Amino acid sequence: MLKLGLLWLCLFSANSGFTNTPFEGRFDQLGSASAYQPAIERAREYIQVLLDSGAPGVSIAVGVGGEIVWAQGFGYADIENQVPVTSLTKFRVGSVSKSMTSIAMARLYEQGKLDLDAPIQKYLPQFPIKEAGIVTLRLLASHRAGVRHYRIDGSDNFVTTHYDDVVDALEIFSADLLMLRPEERFSYSSQGYNLISAVIQEASGRKFLEIMRNEVWAPLNLTETVADHTDYVIQNRAAPYTRRASGQIRNAPFVDNSYKWAGGGFLSTPSDLVRFGFGVFGEGGRDSIVSPQTLELLLTPPTMSDGVVADQPYGLGWFSYDERSWFGHGGGSVGGNTLFQVHPDQAVVVAIACNLSGCLAGNPKLGEIRTLFLRAGGN
Repeated sequence: MLKLGLLWLCLFSANSGFTNTPFEGRFDQLGSASAYQPAIERAREYIQVLLDSGAPGVSIAVGVGGEIVWAQGFGYADIENQVPVTSLTKFRVGSVSKSMTSIAMARLYEQGKLDLDAPIQKYLPQFPIKEAGIVTLRLLASHRAGVRHYRIDGSDNFVTTHYDDVVDALEIFSADLLMLRPEERFSYSSQGYNLISAVIQEASGRKFLEIMRNEVWAPLNLTETVADHTDYVIQNRAAPYTRRASGQIRNAPFVDNSYKWAGGGFLSTPSDLVRFGFGVFGEGGRDSIVSPQTLELLLTPPTMSDGVVADQPYGLGWFSYDERSWFGHGGGSVGGNTLFQVHPDQAVVVAIACNLSGCLAGNPKLGEIRTLFLRAGGN
C-alpha cells in the first residue's frame, strides 16, 4: 500500500480564499481505484467548492468493500509555512469522537464491566445525584440524560485549562442542575459524553485514553488517531483556523481539549475514519469489533422505560441517515469540521475533514459524494 495522497496546493486570493491553482504531488492509489475514477473526479469538484469558499485544507478518504479506494489531500495543513495536506494529515474530528467513545463503552459493556442502566454513581460516586432523576450511561450516550451542552455564550467550548484526568474535568458542569428530566427528550450534550468517559474510566480502573488506545484504536489499527494534546509534538497535525467577522481566515484561538476527549477531543485522518467504519461494521473479511447484538444496540434509538422508542435518529453515539441506510456522525470543533458516514449494506465509508471551523458548510451538497461511490460500485 502506497503512503501518500495526491496533494493540491492552493494560493491565497484577496478574499482570504484560495485560487484554483493545483500542485500535483505524490499520489496514493489505494485499492482498485480505476473503477471509481469517474466518481473520484466528480467528488474532486465538490471538494474544490470548499477550497473556493476559503477552506485552508481538506482531506477525503473513501472505502468500498473493506479497502480504501481513494485518499487525497487538498490545500494547506499550515498556511503560514505552506505545508500541504496529505492523506496523513491529522485533523480535529470533533464529535466523531463520540462514536469512537461509544465503541469503547460497548467493549466494556461486553466484558461485563458496565451496566448501561445503572445510576452512574455506581461507578462514579463523587458525581452529584441530581434531583431531576437518575442519570445512566444509556441516557448519556443517547443524549437523553438532561445534561447540558456547551453554554450559550460558548465559553466552555474555549477552555484553556489542562486536565490530567477526565474526572477532574467534570468540575466544568458537575454542579449544574439537569436541563431536563432524564428520558424527557433528546437534548444533544457533549458534556454528557465527557461524563461517560469518567464513568468508564472509573468502572475499568484504567485511564480513559488508555481505554481508547487498547479497546478501539489499536485493535482497528488506527495508527493516526490520537488525543489532541496541546503540549505534545504530534506529527502531521493540521493547524486549526477560524474566520474573522469579515470572513478572513485567522489562526484559531487556543483551546485545550483535555476537558472533552470523549465529547470532541480526538485527532484523526479520513483514512483512519474509514478503517474505523469498516472495523465497526465488520467489512473487508474482518469481524466487527463488537458483536452484532451490541452493534444493533448502538445504532438503534433506545426504548424508554415507558416502552416508547426514542423520537430521534440517534442510537448510542451514532446518527442514522436516509431511513437507516447510512450511519455515522458529524464533527464540529474550534478549527475543524468533519463528516463521517457508513453504508453497511453496500460497504461504503466516506470521511472528509477540514481545518477550519464550519468549513463543510461551504458546500451544502457535500453529502452527495457518498452516492457517487454507491453508483460506482454498481449499487
